[in-house]
Amino acid sequence: MKSKTVFVCNQCGNETPRWQGQCPACGAWNALVEFEDRQSPAAKSSAKIGGARPAPKKLSEVETDTEIRFSTGLSELDRVLGGGGVRGSLVLVGGAPGIGKSTLLLQICAFLGSSLKILYVSGEESERQIKMRAERLQVASDNLYLLSETDLSGIFEAVDALQPDILIADSIQTLYHPDNASSPGSVSQVKDCTMRLMQLAKGSGTTVFVVGHVNKEGAIAGPKVLEHMVDCVLYFEGEQASSYRILRAAKNRFGSTNEIGVFEMADSGLREVPNPSEMLLAGRPLGAPGTCVACAMEGTRPVLAEIQVLVARTSFNVPRRTSDGFDFNRVNLLLAVAEKRGGLNIGLCDAYVNVIGGLQLDEPAADLAFVLAAASSFRDKPVDASMTAIGEVGLTGEVRSVNALQQRLSEAARLGFTKCLIPRHGTQNIPAPAGMELIRVRNIREAIEITL
Repeated sequence: MKSKTVFVCNQCGNETPRWQGQCPACGAWNALVEFEDRQSPAAKSSAKIGGARPAPKKLSEVETDTEIRFSTGLSELDRVLGGGGVRGSLVLVGGAPGIGKSTLLLQICAFLGSSLKILYVSGEESERQIKMRAERLQVASDNLYLLSETDLSGIFEAVDALQPDILIADSIQTLYHPDNASSPGSVSQVKDCTMRLMQLAKGSGTTVFVVGHVNKEGAIAGPKVLEHMVDCVLYFEGEQASSYRILRAAKNRFGSTNEIGVFEMADSGLREVPNPSEMLLAGRPLGAPGTCVACAMEGTRPVLAEIQVLVARTSFNVPRRTSDGFDFNRVNLLLAVAEKRGGLNIGLCDAYVNVIGGLQLDEPAADLAFVLAAASSFRDKPVDASMTAIGEVGLTGEVRSVNALQQRLSEAARLGFTKCLIPRHGTQNIPAPAGMELIRVRNIREAIEITL
């Protein structure tokens, strides 16, 4: 048996031949974990799972007539997957404990079980516990088979006997292979088990869903090792105090990584939220200073979100800045631009930023709304509740155009907004939606004076 010892970084997946205190690739400290890569005959034979080794084919000989995509029964999940599940793919679903990963996968079994054979393998629950959860979620299907097993070789025996169309492994941290001497959940076992499941998916055409728990730093255990190997990585996000969940694709070989799916956790399981903008704007205070509505593009879907900023005179020599849902460095940059170019003396003020609903606003199109919310809080004057702002802010205070502006305006008009601040440059040919007034501005000073 040949074995090679390497050290794998838990943060970025980089491999080094010797241990170091700091990862040379990402700079993380104490992140290197010993990993013994065993090239045993059993490991070599596992590459043949699902049949004999395939022979190379010409590109013209590959058949594309058959539909390789299938619907999961949840349109929000189909959106994130890029139009539905893909046969022979390996999908990793990650998230914090109790966020709803197992609930989501068990719910799709109710729809998929009508036409496909499913094997649900759990290393954490017994068949009785899964049955109780399935009854609570009203999941019933004659094509759904349950197996409580942690030995990967036993799982493969069940797959060979059953020949399922879909295999669900919950979770990857509980699985182990007897040829690997390390404990379940270690980087070695996680990498080995995921590799064998990938070989199963590619060799037999079985679609494999794998559940991955996150550690206390918020990353999947053995995170980058898994992300490199699987076809699709889905992250379940959500606040503990909120019933809403956001499903986001961090990697997708068969679709876009910008799409999100929104769910609400109810007593009967996860419920789809087809219109997340209404959910994010629910309960928005009217006539309150320090709030403004921005429109972000999540893939092909425009989503309206409320940005709240609280600006208060500081009691310390250095102002305090905190941000939730908005990039912290971007907050400091925009506050500096607002003071220098917008005439706001907020250099000696604390600033607290929050995006309602747990949404993460990463694109520059939310810059103008943030500046207006900060100016509103500083001057203690509310922004018109029927107004939204769309635009990128530069270092000289200019307001720049953004992509997909027509889609953003249509979504804002649909939700009842009658005014919208947009950049003057590059928007002359964009018509105003019915019932909406477009206010074109050149810079943030002009936008602040018009709004406040």
